[in-house]
Amino acid sequence: MEGRMAQNTLQASNLGFFTVQREPAGYVGGYLVTNRWGRPLEFRLSSPVLPNKVQQILYGPTLEPYLCSDLIGKKLIEKTATPVQFVFTDQPASLDLRLHVAMPVAFVLPELRIADCGLRIEKQDAGNLNPPSAIRHPQLKVTDAVWCHAHFAADVSLVRELLDQLGGFDLSDPFVRIREALAEARKLGVANRAA
Repeated sequence: MEGRMAQNTLQASNLGFFTVQREPAGYVGGYLVTNRWGRPLEFRLSSPVLPNKVQQILYGPTLEPYLCSDLIGKKLIEKTATPVQFVFTDQPASLDLRLHVAMPVAFVLPELRIADCGLRIEKQDAGNLNPPSAIRHPQLKVTDAVWCHAHFAADVSLVRELLDQLGGFDLSDPFVRIREALAEARKLGVANRAA
């Protein structure tokens, strides 16, 4: 009985997928909540956030993490009615979102892009990433890698356990859908705005 209870302590029913795109109008965030099979439950889109030159100078290298995590991500998650147990992002600057939410936040990056982004990550975001805790999971596609925030090392084991439960869930697919939905919402001028 005790083993069964321990096994059921991590039952991810809903997953959050958060991304930010830089557009001419500013930074726009999209947040998709799915069930564990990838079916959409709720979608939120932020208003564009465009920092002025003074803000860019004053915030320096902390600007993108602030915009992605504090201004956009935190507000989208707060305004979403559907609770999630995990949040995945494809933006390294969004890992600081973990400082504002109670659930683990994991950064997903296709392996082919790791080499391209490695220098940028080492120079700009080394404080936010915990590369020794990189998760290489056999159920993930060969090209996927996942990181957790360096200040939340315990998240790594939680994400590993989740990935065991999810099996072959393609973590990159929801981000493709978010980007397509952002493009379509822009065309239609209709969006469920939260920020």
